Formats: sequence, structure tokens, C-alpha cells
Amino acid sequence: MTAEKRGLEAPHRRVERGPRNPGADGGTGLRRGLGLRQAPGRLVEKIAVRAYIGATWIVAHVPGPLSRWVIGTGSQAGYLFWPSKRRWSNANFGHVAGLPPDDLRVRRMALGAYREYARYLVEVMHLESMSAERAGQLVAQKELDGVEKIWRESKGGLIFALGHVGNNEAVAAAAAGRGWPVNVVADDTAFPEMFARFTALREAWGVHVIPWRNLREIYGVLKRREMLALLLDWGYRADGIPVRLFDAWTTLPAGPASLAAKTGAVILPLSIRRQPNGEFAVAYSDPIEVASSAPADIQAATQAIADALAATIGAAPQQWYSFKPMWPDTPEESAELARRAAVMLAGGPAAQAVVAEALAPEAAIPVGSAEPPSNPPAGIDAAIEPDGAGA
Repeated sequence: MTAEKRGLEAPHRRVERGPRNPGADGGTGLRRGLGLRQAPGRLVEKIAVRAYIGATWIVAHVPGPLSRWVIGTGSQAGYLFWPSKRRWSNANFGHVAGLPPDDLRVRRMALGAYREYARYLVEVMHLESMSAERAGQLVAQKELDGVEKIWRESKGGLIFALGHVGNNEAVAAAAAGRGWPVNVVADDTAFPEMFARFTALREAWGVHVIPWRNLREIYGVLKRREMLALLLDWGYRADGIPVRLFDAWTTLPAGPASLAAKTGAVILPLSIRRQPNGEFAVAYSDPIEVASSAPADIQAATQAIADALAATIGAAPQQWYSFKPMWPDTPEESAELARRAAVMLAGGPAAQAVVAEALAPEAAIPVGSAEPPSNPPAGIDAAIEPDGAGA
């Protein structure tokens, strides 16, 4: 049965904290007792889209430094005056820094990230009026030669494991500009105008966009030895694969490891960082091969992805733009994740059950959102999420 027929919701949607008990659907469908929030109403969608389009027009008609300052100030105001955003960000950067969330150094790091995020937003808005060639010039090309060598030598496709660091859009344009068959997975279930807008932009560059529910096409591009980009750090979900990230247990999606095991693709964690001259440097970790779909292999591969993600974030924490909760709230949840990881490594029926839960389509495939960028300035943020529940 396809994900669309099951009526699933995109995996990057925020979930409410709650018990892991199966819901009325027996635990195999959308809720699993987690209470996923509903997609935004059409009026909210239209307001958010018009706000983004208006901001794009302003950015195109005012000097870059001024637009960065205006959007940066608004973004930091969202951190200062939005309690849930501030709490989530402080918790995330506390883990990165190894400090308590209320430490002044953590707050400074979070504010710096919101300021850098504004620079990213301005870049994304400018990309809409750039040619693929010009966008590709923003990326240092040397390391891309190494990426191509790994792809050419792999037996299957190539899965890029990415975090919200640097500027993924510019690198996608640079990769497609080399003639690489680059595919990205995106959410087409909300903000249809934004999905169409970004799809047209990416397709013009030569980047193919796959709606996240089209699991057959996701498998197909890897079977054809093409490239598939997956963003991983959409936030903590209790039904993911348990891993250690920095100093604590959390989860990452099962999709990359499972897809690699089933298609023979190689996982390549990519790191993208903005340099002082404004150019983006691309680095990569050792390729990850997944020998089988055995729970121990899935957990080991996902842990390797988590280690690479931690190295990427740790090298430039203020360029990390994921402001959703990345770790569980309680010691009890962390202990449960540690137990589940041990079960996976031990194997047996209990381990298979853990993997089966994590491989439900809405939990497994990390997607790029078609929403206006995930943490826009405060006014746009409020339009998207008037209840303050988070994206």
C-alpha cells in the first residue's frame, strides 16, 4: 500500500509529546499515540506564502547588508520573544556546547545561529533570481570532485545525509550544474504554492523534486544509481532509530540506512559550511555501506550518520538552523532509547519490532519541507504557527 493511500503525514511535522502506546489505528498508521498536529489551514498557508513572497521582493530591492540586518533582527526577536522557540533552541545548543541550557554562552550561541539563519534566508531569496551557473559559483568545487569519484565507484546510488547547516540549496544547484542526477524529497501536502515555487526553482537548476509519498520513485532513483538528498535533523521523534548525538540519546530517521540496505546505495554524509568570503565549502565523511536490513546493521549505520552530523554541527554550530527539539525531554525517554538501541544490536524478534516501527513511511523518510523556510522572521513564524506549537 502506498503512503498516500494510508493518509500519512510528512515525517518532519512536529509531534506532540506523549506515550508510545498504539492509537486507534493499532499503531501502524499516523498517530501511534503521538498526536501529530494537523496541517495548517488554507488561510494560514496563504498568509504565510504572501509574507514570504513579500520578503523576497524586499530582499531583491534593498542592499544585501540592510536586508540581512532587518531579517536578522526579526529572527533574533523571534528567539527572544517566543518562549517555545527559545526553550527548544537553548536545549539544542546546550547539548552541542555541553552546557546547561540557561548558560549565557548557550544563549549567545543560539542568538548567533538566528543571526546566521537570516543570512541564509537572504541567500535563498536571492537564489530565486539566479541562474544555476551563478548559484553553482557560490560553492567551492574541489571537494565535489571527490564526491563524484565516490558516486562513480559505488555499486548503487548515492544517498546524501545532510543537516540544516550552511546552504543546501546552493550546493544542490552546483551538483546539478555538473550534470549529476540529483533528486530531493519534499513535502507536497502543505503549502502547495511554496511547493510549486521551490519545485520550479529546483527543476530549473536540474534538481528533480520527489513528493515524499512517492516511495516507488524514491526507490527507483537509487536503483538507477542516481543521487538522493535527505535532510535528517527535523527534530526528535520517539519512533526513530535510537542514536547518541553529542552527549545524549535521541533518534534519527530510519530511511537512509533502510534505503541503502535495500538498494545497494552508499550513504555519504555531507558537511556544508559558509566561509568568510561567502563561498560554501563542501566536505564529506567516510562513505557508509549498509550490509543488510538486520536491526544491528540499521542501528550501526544510523549511529555513523549521527556521528558525522555531530562533527558537522560542532565545527560550525552557529550555522546550524534546526530550531526544533532534537532530543527527548526526560531521562526516562533517554533510558528507553538506550534500551531500544541495545535490543537492536542484540537482534531477535524484539529488534525486528523496533525496526518495523521506525520504518513506517511517516517516520522513515526525512523530507525537505515545502513550507516557507523552517524558522522565518517572527511575523512569518506567527502566521504559520499561531498556536506556538512549532513547525
